[in-house]
Amino acid sequence: MADDLITRVTSNPKYQELKSKRHSFGWMLTILMMLAYYGFILLVAFNKPLLASKIGSGVITLGMPLGIGVIVFTIIITNIYVRRANSEFDDLTAQVTKAALK
Repeated sequence: MADDLITRVTSNPKYQELKSKRHSFGWMLTILMMLAYYGFILLVAFNKPLLASKIGSGVITLGMPLGIGVIVFTIIITNIYVRRANSEFDDLTAQVTKAALK
């Protein structure tokens, strides 16, 4: 019974579509996050004077808003993934499940 169910699920075109979309979307967000994070780390390592430059006449340097920006960017792309997972990916999963249990 279990082998038959697995075969029905994996042979379903909607399952293949779900797998493909989730895989490519996940990698795209991973690459964006790595660019933001490692870009910031590379700035810290190789261009400290730029990050240490003050913004205005206060004590805030450019590195502080950039660091906060990396954190905010992480929250934003997590939200984007959750919204897509809760709509498109869940719909495809429901279609695969419905077809497999027939």
